[in-house]
Amino acid sequence: MIKNSLAFMFLLLSWTLVAQTDPVLMRVNGKEVLRSEFEYVCNKHQKLAGMEQMRQNECVDSFVNFKLKVVAAEAAGLDTIQGFREKLDSCRRQLVKSYLTDETISEDVARQFYNRMKSNRQAGQVRVSHVYKSLPQNVSSYTLRRVEARMDSIYDILKQQGTHTTFDVYVNNFSDDKKTFWVNCLQMPTEFEEVVFELSVGDISRPFFTPQGIHIVKVLEKKDTPSFNELKNEIISSQALRHRVDKGTESLVEKLKKEYNYTPDRIGIEELIAKGQTERVLFTLGSRPYTGKEFARFAASHPAGIQRQLKGFVMKTILDYETNQLEKKHPEFYLRMQEYREEMLVDEISNRKISEPSKVRENDLRMYFENHRSNYHWESPRYKGIVLHGTSKRVLKQVRKLLKSLPEEEWLNAIRLTFNAGETPKVQAEKGLFARGDNLYVDDLVFKGNDAEPIMSFPFTAVFGEKMKGPKTFREVGEQLLIDYRNYLEQRWIAGLRAAGKVEINQEVLKTVNNH
Repeated sequence: MIKNSLAFMFLLLSWTLVAQTDPVLMRVNGKEVLRSEFEYVCNKHQKLAGMEQMRQNECVDSFVNFKLKVVAAEAAGLDTIQGFREKLDSCRRQLVKSYLTDETISEDVARQFYNRMKSNRQAGQVRVSHVYKSLPQNVSSYTLRRVEARMDSIYDILKQQGTHTTFDVYVNNFSDDKKTFWVNCLQMPTEFEEVVFELSVGDISRPFFTPQGIHIVKVLEKKDTPSFNELKNEIISSQALRHRVDKGTESLVEKLKKEYNYTPDRIGIEELIAKGQTERVLFTLGSRPYTGKEFARFAASHPAGIQRQLKGFVMKTILDYETNQLEKKHPEFYLRMQEYREEMLVDEISNRKISEPSKVRENDLRMYFENHRSNYHWESPRYKGIVLHGTSKRVLKQVRKLLKSLPEEEWLNAIRLTFNAGETPKVQAEKGLFARGDNLYVDDLVFKGNDAEPIMSFPFTAVFGEKMKGPKTFREVGEQLLIDYRNYLEQRWIAGLRAAGKVEINQEVLKTVNNH
């Protein structure tokens, strides 16, 4: 009883300490928001936007609006849709990768490799062309000998003639890959890189094999090695692919063994190695035992020697265990995952409420424009009409006469059917709303700018339309009207969420934001 009371007291004390270090800042529809989350989101968004320090009340308003949208998305069940859950799982897998390695060790190993790479000829970039024949893994000995003999013959001819033209002929007529391409160190199989980086510009290699097939390579161009920062991630990824797991991950696993009290069971491991199977415990991790049955499931999908399989099973088990602890161990991981989740929800519900075409009807745009007409004006006049280039003045006169009798939306189609239906078009036309500088011919004929050179095949030019000081209809405003109308819809939506929602803010905690 005393032990239980002490345990409860310690638990209560830990809760109190957490509450003191990261208190509840607000409740949005009853859902608690800690101070750390508010600081993380607002500080990050300000930094990304390159803004000056936003006033705290603006930050609070923006954050509350966002949270109310999240609540609306959850109420609509958007977080239960399979596509959403799959996308969130994918985000988590990508984020987890950066936590399952000892970054210091990984970078040190990558830098050592980079320095070795720079110190020898296997550095920089090489542009190559190659005579290449793909060979499957199960190629017959007869086919292999035949292809090898053919490549040897080609190499002998190239060695005697040695011209670029001859090499190109064999690439075009014989190679399975006819493109030239740049090779960075770590990009191609080791066998390929070892050959091409030893060649000088213009050199041609002897035939050589890689896992993909057989090659004769010619080096066309070389460049210096990029900086370490440019190559660091590529080196780390490449080392992991070549060696199954990078040194940084191996280092982390060794640390986690100590942290989670990894304890191998000698009897179970000896029986597994001797018999190839066991039902005994192989090791414990965080007080949980892992047995030969679990190992057997892993081994079935990872064919290799028994000791290599056991090493892989231990490593995967430890990394999986760590993955499940990330939210508890790393507050920034939890915050980033929550950020991904909520941004995805807000994007989806905002699209449904505001951005879908069905939410923006033409009549609504027209009414919004009429009610806010004073917001839309042009600093300088524009020309609404059509620019006509014709084979003769007579043709242009006929075009203008035709257009006078037709609505604007039918102009281009009428010109196509009436004047350009034959083998030789008579008119070239461009219709639109033109500001000064948009079209050379409008500048010349309407805005009285510099003389424009006539088009050779259509040497005569005319315009048909009108000069306007400001937009007469909503169609003449363009994209800005749609942006403004969607902002208007969002403001109405937020006002509704605010009216229906309940937001409680602890003003005393708010005073301590970024100041504790």
